[in-house]
Amino acid sequence: MRHFLFFKTLALPLATGLVAGLSAFPAAAQTGSGTPPSSASVKPADTLDSLFSELKREPDEQQAKRISERIWAKWRDSGSATVNLLMQWADKAVTDGKNGLALDLLDQAIVLRPDYVEGWNRRATLHFMMGNHGKSMADINRVLALEPRHFGAIAGMAAILSVSGNDALELRAWEQMLEIYPASRQAQQKVGELADKLEGSRT
Repeated sequence: MRHFLFFKTLALPLATGLVAGLSAFPAAAQTGSGTPPSSASVKPADTLDSLFSELKREPDEQQAKRISERIWAKWRDSGSATVNLLMQWADKAVTDGKNGLALDLLDQAIVLRPDYVEGWNRRATLHFMMGNHGKSMADINRVLALEPRHFGAIAGMAAILSVSGNDALELRAWEQMLEIYPASRQAQQKVGELADKLEGSRT
């Protein structure tokens, strides 16, 4: 029943494989150093709304990936030098296998900036890596309350639902992701596989 409650948040008005789905820490690595990009690396005209509009219209996988990276760049920058530093330290702690320290750092980042989406998303990722699926889902729920279009968190939810064997809800999560990110090859493949699987189970 708990998964149904969390999925309701996912279904609010639209308001990355397992590791790819829970893409908080991998997303930070996309910049190379984990350091939030400077404002010069994000076009001044780029707003999340305009980027999501581009993402929804873009049929080409590679072009869509570039748009998604610009979205991640905006998500990663908390607007606080202190919080950004805490996030970098958390990344390093995870790399060094110090998950307890990483959790403490992420907790601090969230306390300082409770509206910082990526703080919650990275903690969700770490909880998943540690096998704390309930806590991971709770943090994903918070991410989606703050940013219902967070395709990384939606894919993370799908990963948790996959582990739990809930094919129907996992399919709905991937379909929700395609509403936001139609060119996602991962989501396209998962929707096809799960639809075939569920259809086969009914015959």
